[in-house]
Amino acid sequence: MKKILFNPLFLIGFFLRLGMILFISPTPVTEWYVPFLDASTNLFTLDPWNSWINHHGDPAAFPYGYAMWIILLPLALLAKTIELPLIWAYGATILLADFILLILLKKMIPNKNNLLLLLYWFSPIVVIASYWLGFNDLIPVVILTSSLYFLNHSRPVISGFLLILAISAKLSMVIAVPFIAIYFLHNRAMQQFLIPFLQGASISFFIFIVPFLFSREGMGMLFNNQEITKVFLMGFELNTQLSVYLVPTIYILTIYATWRTKRLNYELFNAMLGIAFLLVILLTPASPGWFIWAIPLLVRYQTTSNQSSIILVSTISILYSISTLFFIGKFPDLFGKNFPSIIHTAMVSIGIILTFRIWHENVNRNDYFRLSRKPFVIGIAGDSGSGKDTFSDAIKGLFGAHSVTTLSGDDYHLWDRQKPMWQVMTHLNPKANDLESFASDLISLTDGKPIHSRHYDHNTGRMSRPFKIKSNDFILASGLHALYMPILRECYNLSIYLDIDEKLRRHFKLVRDVNIRGHRLEKVLESFERREPDACLFIRPQEKHADLVFSIQPIHPHMLQSIDTSNVSLRFKLGVKSRHGLNETSLNRILVGICCLHVDMTVRNDLGEIELTIEGDIQSQDISLAAKMMCPQVIDFLDIEPKWADGILGIMQLITLSHINQALTKRFI
Repeated sequence: MKKILFNPLFLIGFFLRLGMILFISPTPVTEWYVPFLDASTNLFTLDPWNSWINHHGDPAAFPYGYAMWIILLPLALLAKTIELPLIWAYGATILLADFILLILLKKMIPNKNNLLLLLYWFSPIVVIASYWLGFNDLIPVVILTSSLYFLNHSRPVISGFLLILAISAKLSMVIAVPFIAIYFLHNRAMQQFLIPFLQGASISFFIFIVPFLFSREGMGMLFNNQEITKVFLMGFELNTQLSVYLVPTIYILTIYATWRTKRLNYELFNAMLGIAFLLVILLTPASPGWFIWAIPLLVRYQTTSNQSSIILVSTISILYSISTLFFIGKFPDLFGKNFPSIIHTAMVSIGIILTFRIWHENVNRNDYFRLSRKPFVIGIAGDSGSGKDTFSDAIKGLFGAHSVTTLSGDDYHLWDRQKPMWQVMTHLNPKANDLESFASDLISLTDGKPIHSRHYDHNTGRMSRPFKIKSNDFILASGLHALYMPILRECYNLSIYLDIDEKLRRHFKLVRDVNIRGHRLEKVLESFERREPDACLFIRPQEKHADLVFSIQPIHPHMLQSIDTSNVSLRFKLGVKSRHGLNETSLNRILVGICCLHVDMTVRNDLGEIELTIEGDIQSQDISLAAKMMCPQVIDFLDIEPKWADGILGIMQLITLSHINQALTKRFI
């Protein structure tokens, strides 16, 4: 905060605004807003619109709801108490909203104070519209921006409350409602916040909207306002009775484009909402104050794009400044009667160019948008008891069950456990599994289509009835033969093989099958020998097809003698083999420097492979911090509260996330 308050750019902008408040008397303020505030403070009533109209006030004076009136009221009452001009109180309220919006933008755009001050604090659109022309659009814009900020920071009750408050302040903010609804529908992680969001919105609705509905004069001032009808001025006549209105059509098409984006993150949602506001402004002979609606979008876009964006927005700002001279009646015929239209045409043209650039850079090139076209598919293979389900659940915990669909190879066994075929054939034999259906279902899910599959119950050894499985953002296909068929391998964006130490694998399988699945110890031991030939022939060769290989080895092998490990703390070391590299330099630095692990790294330049051996204890909090440092681009894909594991499993999550980040980058090139 101090860096902003004592910045020379901030102080210059602040005193510029203060001077305009003290020495400029905008017409809307002196003729509409101040008289309305004066009347409502002289004769205080809960329905100031009724009092205003009954005293023959101008119906155009205050076409706003309770939120706008309540926000302007405190400083107006203070000014009357200490006998200061009400116009100063109005200006001070606008200045406060201006400052709050600056602080919000600073939170959204960190570490760019000087650029932010230049782009926002010195924006001609903000300064001219708010302080020279006297419009109050900063107030609803800062409330709506606050609502979106709290929504992004998992404060849904406050966000919902502020959304309705913004609509009460200015009805035009209702433009945001369909986009917020689509955001909840198309972001599965956000759906858990829908009920609290609606609760906050309902409270605000009953406080600010319901009482206004009973004010006949207030409703009349709102809906008889000429500004509302401007959205219907541009259209095409089909005949003498029918017309097609352009602005509502473009708005509906923008909503549809957002709806067609199957998965939305906050940045994508914010860009689509900003584009909707910008198009409504550009295609409407709007009041100059409306341009403030697009300011948050334009400022954020300029800070993330190149100099061309700043030049385009600066050009629009210059044209806007010129056009305001004609809005207030200055020099109407100095350059001919067509000159204002030429200026507005140029402003709209550049604005449309800017809209296309924002769409291209913030939407088309958004990783989340590109992921919405096709799911990210991970294949996980390994021998029985290698930890495929545990590892798959750990990856699902990062992205959230709402964003992950799992496909298990066990569900494609051809026979129930009781069938006699298992006496001559093991599960490890591909002929004992319906791999063609497994591949077909995986292809369907990858194509975004639902499937119907059965589930193999390991407790009963029987298959369930078929049930529907929908596609999702991420698809995890795990199984004994997940990398066996070429057509399967071609589906994966990332393929993983779990190569667990054989003694450790047998130990884990004994613990699982005897203690959890209830099998007899002798039967499990006998299955080891019976399955070994098939494991060598069909399972282990899949390792050479994996992008990433995890090898878990015990540090103290002698502790594996008993299947009762409840009182024993097993320690492991992790071997990692990556065939395509894994940002090994930064990974090694973070694992050693941040996570305090012991790491040995070997680079096989002849094959381009990286091999790591990692030892040490680590907590989930450290792994979460390491992920944010190492893979900031992919963090947005994670669940709101991703479930990081401790120890070796957490390290496997981190390295897998690094590979996902790398695979996404490669896929989006």
